[in-house]
Amino acid sequence: MSREDAITVEGIVVEVLGDGVFRAQLANGHRVLAHAARKNRERIAGLGLGGKVRLELSPFDMSQGRISVVAPVCNQ
Repeated sequence: MSREDAITVEGIVVEVLGDGVFRAQLANGHRVLAHAARKNRERIAGLGLGGKVRLELSPFDMSQGRISVVAPVCNQ
């Protein structure tokens, strides 16, 4: 699968499973297993419950995805 074939969706982290693996809930209510892309491993260190992420899903298996972008967190 090439990057052009990936489906990009946004979601919210609802469970932290450890070792760079999260469960994210999409806007339509589906929950997917999400892992961090290698280039984003250092950015997900502070990612926790309620964090907004952008996922890339394969059209062949939409139950798993790769976290491609982590939304910045505002600590106010």
